[in-house]
Amino acid sequence: MTHQYLLELASLMAIFAFAIVSPGADLAMVMRQSLVHGRRQAIITSFGIGTALMFHVTYTILGLGLIISQSITLFNIVKWCGVAYLLYIGVKALRAGRADLSVTADGDAADARHQSGLRAYGLGFAANALNPKPVFFFLSIFSTAVSAHTPMLMKFGYGLVMASCLIAWFVGVSIFLTTPRMRAAFSRASQWIDRASGLVFIALGLKLAVQKAS
Repeated sequence: MTHQYLLELASLMAIFAFAIVSPGADLAMVMRQSLVHGRRQAIITSFGIGTALMFHVTYTILGLGLIISQSITLFNIVKWCGVAYLLYIGVKALRAGRADLSVTADGDAADARHQSGLRAYGLGFAANALNPKPVFFFLSIFSTAVSAHTPMLMKFGYGLVMASCLIAWFVGVSIFLTTPRMRAAFSRASQWIDRASGLVFIALGLKLAVQKAS
């Protein structure tokens, strides 16, 4: 049985690895947090994204994901919440003023715009949790790669491994983008970073708006 669980986990991770590195709202959020608010906020945001992944895994395992995927009303509620959130943070980014991107010794921004840890965590959690795409993603990979007879506790274990890998990936991105050399490269372009990330969030929101349940 242990061999079966290892094969299931390997299959899940092989699929999930491509999803981790693909561009999306999560990556855009971590990049903006890193470049505008600093390393600490970006890392906290990364943990928010990872926690939200466990939220998706939990309802998938409990069968709620199947209910959402079969209900147009529930799907649209989740979708339009996600659209509203992406458009909101996009507009906020477009309206943001210039930030000081110089760094302290620990990689944080000099001003960091005084963003609280709770705010940074919430941004990451909401960016992932309000995205309806994981409903279908986790339903498909769990139904394809995991046996129906696999214990629920083991499935949660798979989710924890995926969440840990997701957090590790975004923490790595956060550290890389907050190195002195990277921040120096962006130090004169803080407003353009906000404008570019704002447009990305708005574009992702509009893309989500036209998405249909399938």
